[in-house]
Amino acid sequence: MLWRVLRVEVQGRIDEAGHPHLHGQSGLPAAMAARFDPKAHGVSFPRIVQLEYRPFTDHFKGFEKVEAVRRTFGSRTAQILRSIKVEFFSSQWGYMGVSDHDGHLLVSTHYLRHGNPRDIYLDVIHELVHVKQFRNGRRLFPEGFEYSTAPTEIEAYKVCIAEGRRLGMRDKEVLEYLRVPWMEGKELRRLARNVGLRLPRRRTKRR
Repeated sequence: MLWRVLRVEVQGRIDEAGHPHLHGQSGLPAAMAARFDPKAHGVSFPRIVQLEYRPFTDHFKGFEKVEAVRRTFGSRTAQILRSIKVEFFSSQWGYMGVSDHDGHLLVSTHYLRHGNPRDIYLDVIHELVHVKQFRNGRRLFPEGFEYSTAPTEIEAYKVCIAEGRRLGMRDKEVLEYLRVPWMEGKELRRLARNVGLRLPRRRTKRR
């Protein structure tokens, strides 16, 4: 997704199995790791932290009236949006995404502050498709796919691009919207083709 994470989209580093790569996973045997006692060094830190989730509709208002969102969730749109939880994070790297653990939304406060408002609007619509996918039991990071070929991403992008078209976005603007730091060149063009974007022909170099 994301993610257009992270868009966690938090676009964190993802391993080949689709799981986040966590800093500090050294791969050392458990017995060696167990020898370290923080208290013996005069320090302590929590191992389990309660995350703070906030209601989606407390911060993202009016999306129950957006036709693209209503097509995603149907007659229960308002009820479903009220049930979605949001976790805000402050990293400058990342946009927004959906947790593949419990389906809550992750949103960068830096992106909300500095991002293009139209991109934020489209990203919310995109991520809400991922929320539905998760609730339907689909894997958000299916194995064997690149970001540009993942069925979950193609589906979500088609929904938000259709909304972008309704807003008057042209091919060039849509292509720019698809461009993210972790995807350039061939993969970007592959995603563009997979979501039905008409790409300009590449100029052939004269010999």
